[in-house]
Amino acid sequence: MNIKIDDLNWKILECLQENARVSFADIGRKIGLTPPAVAERVKKMEDLEILEGYSAKVSHAKTGYQLKAIITLRAFMGKLKPFLVTVTGFEEVVNCYRITGNENIVMEVVLKDQFHLEKFIDQLIQYGETRTHIILSNVVSNAPIAKRSG
Repeated sequence: MNIKIDDLNWKILECLQENARVSFADIGRKIGLTPPAVAERVKKMEDLEILEGYSAKVSHAKTGYQLKAIITLRAFMGKLKPFLVTVTGFEEVVNCYRITGNENIVMEVVLKDQFHLEKFIDQLIQYGETRTHIILSNVVSNAPIAKRSG
């Protein structure tokens, strides 16, 4: 379903992506609407599921997780569905995607140290072949979705 988003809604989305805690009054001042008009537009975008939610960005390093990694999984025959059920229970997994290509799964994980990584991989290998990529730094993180040109 392709929903038409007007220029004012795009401006609201830009503000919220920059800071989800910004007040409707601040948004209104920036884009020329009253706070109730901003609130009405935000509510409509929530109802249409254009806005899927709000969240806090938490530092993995400052909460005791020294490693961040991308792990891909190439599931063994008959093991993908059981894995999809199990993965939601792994506290290490912060994002998980089912993908096309040789691997079936890409996970972003946070881990306390290399010993934690080893134990986590030991849990995964019953489901398939894994590849691990340690993240050294973020180059682009949660970039805002911009209005398409054209």
